[in-house]
Amino acid sequence: MGNVIVGATMSLDGFMNDRNGDVSRLYPDLEALRRTEMLQEEIRTTGAVVMGRHAYDMAEGDLTDYEYQVPIFVLTHHVPEKAVKGENDKLTVTFVTDGIEKAIEKAKAAAGDKQVMVVGGANTAQQCLRAGLVDEIHIGIVPVLLGEGLRFFEPGGNEQLELERTRVFESSTRTDLWFRVVK
Repeated sequence: MGNVIVGATMSLDGFMNDRNGDVSRLYPDLEALRRTEMLQEEIRTTGAVVMGRHAYDMAEGDLTDYEYQVPIFVLTHHVPEKAVKGENDKLTVTFVTDGIEKAIEKAKAAAGDKQVMVVGGANTAQQCLRAGLVDEIHIGIVPVLLGEGLRFFEPGGNEQLELERTRVFESSTRTDLWFRVVK
């Protein structure tokens, strides 16, 4: 089975969005990011995605142009009534209402030997970290200061987490860091 990787993009001061929930300053050129070898490699090696409901709602249920064309498992308390756009023979969406452990279990089964990416939400990532389900953390740091907003790492719960840096990727718009969770 592949690894479970928590991925996030954040500002230099550690925020995943600004005080209004806006992420646009963290993705000044999303199309250029999609063309990077770093993201292309992640797309090739990812077999399933787990995302939080907020990340799903940001796309307004339309995953037609989503970079990961794999089974997606959305962690939620309530399944939306609106139909998902963009499902095809590769990209399917399953709403998981019985916790992060079940979402990861289903994603691992769907991914086979490929990795499971946990994306788009501090809450979902924190649940994975607290449950000990994460093998790696991938953080993209964008050189902007947001001052306020949603933090990826909140105080409490992760102080005992031991990490080993495994890789660094630098581009003109961001620095990406990979860490292995030492178990």
